[in-house]
Amino acid sequence: MKLENDLLLRVARGEQVARPPVWLMRQAGRILPEYRALRASLSGFKELVETPALAAEVTLQPVDILGVDAAIIFSDILVIPEAMGLTYEMVEKRGPLFPQTIKTAADVDQLLSGEAAAAELRYVYDALAITKKNLAGRVPLIGFAGAPWTILAYMVEGSGSKTFSKARKLLYREPALAHLLLQKITDTTIAYLKQKVHHGADLIQLFDSWAGILSPAQYRTFAIPYLRQLVVALEPLVPVTVFAKDAWFAVPDLAELPCHVIGLDWTQDPREVRNRIGYGKALQGNLDPCQLYAEPAEIHRVTTEMLKAFGTQHIANLGHGVYPDTPLDGVRAFIGAVKAYRY
Repeated sequence: MKLENDLLLRVARGEQVARPPVWLMRQAGRILPEYRALRASLSGFKELVETPALAAEVTLQPVDILGVDAAIIFSDILVIPEAMGLTYEMVEKRGPLFPQTIKTAADVDQLLSGEAAAAELRYVYDALAITKKNLAGRVPLIGFAGAPWTILAYMVEGSGSKTFSKARKLLYREPALAHLLLQKITDTTIAYLKQKVHHGADLIQLFDSWAGILSPAQYRTFAIPYLRQLVVALEPLVPVTVFAKDAWFAVPDLAELPCHVIGLDWTQDPREVRNRIGYGKALQGNLDPCQLYAEPAEIHRVTTEMLKAFGTQHIANLGHGVYPDTPLDGVRAFIGAVKAYRY
C-alpha cells in the first residue's frame, strides 16, 4: 500500500524533503486523555500490551489526535525476555520487576531463543496487523525492540537501577556467559523483528536505554557487535534507527553500523555529531523532554532553533520519551513548530 505521508522513510533513506518528519517516543501514553481513560478500565499495563485490538487502538491515538508523521506500535521491550521464559511484572510507580533473574549458566541454558521464542509473541504481530490495516496508509508504522545489552541488564538485575551493578559485574566476572546470553537475546530479537516487518512495520528502532552506564570499551565489546548483527539482519528489509541513550562516546561506533538513522538524546549537540559522522546517516532527536513544560511560544522558539542546528536529514523527536505529566499543549506546540518549519 502506498503511503500518503512517507516523510519519515524518505529522510531515513537519505532523500530530500521540504520539512522534517516528527513523532515522539512514548507518544502513545499518558499524555493523552483518551489513553488514560482506556488504561483505567484495564487490570494493568500488561493487559494493554497483550490485547492486540487495544494495543492497536492506543497506537493510532497520536496519529488521530496529534497528527504525528509516524505511528509506533504500543508494546514493551521486555516482551523479549518474557518470550524467552523470564516473566516480568509491571509495578505501578516502580516499573518492571523480574521475580526470577539470570544468575548462572544453567539459567541461560534453560532460556528459549531464536524463532521458537519469537513465536510466543503472536499478540504483538496481531497488534501490528490490526494497526496497519486501520492506518490505511496514512503514515508509516514503527516497530521496535530493546538492544541486547539493555535486555540483558534487566534480565540480570531484575528491575531498573541507577547503576545496574549486578549486570555490569557479570560482564567483568563472567564475560563468556554474558556473551552467551547476549547472543540468545540477539537471535530472538532478530526473529522477532523480522516478524514485525512481515506484519507491517515500515521502520525498526532499537532502544539501548542503558547504553550510557557502560564504559566505551565495554560498550564496544558487549553492545556494538550485537547491534551490528541486528542491523545487518534487518537493514535489507526496512530502515533501522539505533538510539543509544547517554552514549555520546559511542557515536563513531554507531556511525560505522549499517543503520539508516542515529537517535540523539538531549545532552548531545547535533552540530558536533554531524561534524563527526558527516551526512551518510539521518539523525533523530533531540529536544529535552522537559522543554515541553514551557510556554507554547517558548517551545516553538526552541524547537525552531533545534531544527536549524540539525539541518537536513533530520527526524524531529525528543531526546527521550515524553514524560507522563507533560502538558498536551506543550506536545502540540512542539509538533506544530516542526510541521511549520521549512528547509
